[in-house]
Amino acid sequence: MPTAGHHHDHAHEHADGHGHARGAEPAAVVARAEALCRERGAQFTALRREVLDAVVASGKPPGAYDIAERLSRPGRRVAPVSVYRALDFLMELGLVHRIASRNAFVPCAHAHGASENVVFLICRTCGAIDETTSPEMESGLGKTLARAGFTPAHSILEVEGDCGACRGKALAGAPNGP
Repeated sequence: MPTAGHHHDHAHEHADGHGHARGAEPAAVVARAEALCRERGAQFTALRREVLDAVVASGKPPGAYDIAERLSRPGRRVAPVSVYRALDFLMELGLVHRIASRNAFVPCAHAHGASENVVFLICRTCGAIDETTSPEMESGLGKTLARAGFTPAHSILEVEGDCGACRGKALAGAPNGP
């Protein structure tokens, strides 16, 4: 169920045709990375670019070992620790997010506010991952954290369930379905 705030789909089109269009356009993500690095005086190294490209191009959220394998070729072995360092850098810039429950990464084509919470809606049937924010959740969580005297560095919530397309397919296939 979409919430207030932005709603951004990061899932790739699935073979069965019911998936969602990928929200992160490769050229836009790379252009944003280059601009952010220029603004912050950071280097957008070849490895960082390759790791970002691998996350954006992947049909499903890849793990660091998947990325290392994808980037390695005869004569060039990319170590997972190097990929993790690049991913940490890309997460700091807000270019990728880590899906903790999957130990995998998804691209983010837009900027989040420094204290803006991200909510990932993960379909347990097709694997689609949708990203959204919720001002209502931010407000409630902010009050809870203030009462506890806790200052978060960032906050990501993962919700697993069934996306609308999969739920619709299940209803259509049910004996009393439409």
